[in-house]
Amino acid sequence: MKIIGLTGGIGSGKTKILNVFKAKGVPCYEADLASKKLIDSDPFLISEIKKTLGSDIYLDAKLDRKKVADIVFNSPEKLKQLNALVHPAVAADFDEFLTHQKSHYVIKEAAILFETGGDKKCNATILVTSPMETRIARVMRRDNISREKVLERINNQWEDKLKIPLADFIINNTNWENTLIEIEAIHNHLMKM
Repeated sequence: MKIIGLTGGIGSGKTKILNVFKAKGVPCYEADLASKKLIDSDPFLISEIKKTLGSDIYLDAKLDRKKVADIVFNSPEKLKQLNALVHPAVAADFDEFLTHQKSHYVIKEAAILFETGGDKKCNATILVTSPMETRIARVMRRDNISREKVLERINNQWEDKLKIPLADFIINNTNWENTLIEIEAIHNHLMKM
């Protein structure tokens, strides 16, 4: 079974694209969703996050994501420490996910696949790109946050120009009809791998 990494900068549309693969029956693992679940349910992880970001970082047994964002997007060191806790937990969860799959390939979606070296554990990678202004507008609308907050998040991810040479497939997600054609071509190629 092949592992296909799917990534793209915030607001690129990777979740919408992932949903198309799901509709085709491809098992999909969403690293970002898994991390959110784990940081609210894994006792060891919760304890370590409190040690790193402060005991008041959880509100009613849920991570205060706004407070976390304010901390980590202004402190590269705190972001690095948080990632060092969360990424191994997500990797173990993904390995568990794989034991239950029986398909030609699975997709592992991760916002920072290349940044963390996660692409090295994939048989191929798909990068979703979109124009910067489109991405900013999507995230402002989706998360109801300011342009400045979106740019803070974008600045914590690699630029597309660094990811493009590393990707096996690139989906330029600007026109949805063209995007669907690109997804179909990639799916067909992966089924033949």
